[in-house]
Amino acid sequence: MRVISGRFKGVALTTPKAGTRPTTDRTKEAIFSHLDSWGVLDDARVLDLFAGTGALGIEALSRGARELVAVESSAPAAALIAQTLTALKHNRSWELGMSARVIKARAEKYAACASAVAPFDVIFIDPPYAFETEACNQLLTDLAGRELTGDDTVIMLERSTRSAEPAAPEGWTISDHRDYGETAVYYIELSKPIAES
Repeated sequence: MRVISGRFKGVALTTPKAGTRPTTDRTKEAIFSHLDSWGVLDDARVLDLFAGTGALGIEALSRGARELVAVESSAPAAALIAQTLTALKHNRSWELGMSARVIKARAEKYAACASAVAPFDVIFIDPPYAFETEACNQLLTDLAGRELTGDDTVIMLERSTRSAEPAAPEGWTISDHRDYGETAVYYIELSKPIAES
């Protein structure tokens, strides 16, 4: 697995031997073209929950994000992300003002308890396919109800196409939904008031 595009294009990502389900390059490319077209990645603060290999968060850094917090509960996977981030910080394309760190924690616990200096601009949620829809909905509600999200936050959620559709938290909406093979991708944003004509 490699970074597809941007300042770290071609950098290899170390994959744990088992326990993660990395997003395919095709799906990753589709997700990032979508986010690029919305212009949400430049100087973004990014939260990557269920980070796995760190591929989504690192791709965001490569494409213009400034800050990454990767949350992963598996110690071996978190250690590999930390190794990759250390290598990136020694890459000539790493810029002053960028920051990236990995937190070994369960995504649900982080969403319910963590505090943030400022809201994240983009949040990636890529749980195992076995992660229950109800747990997914609770995670979204926890994120939406705290300072981790702001008015312009975009949440990208990956699920199996066989899973039930998630429910957007109160005041939020699923603004887009795309299927790529086995993977369903949902974009969730704060509902914007309809301007009066």
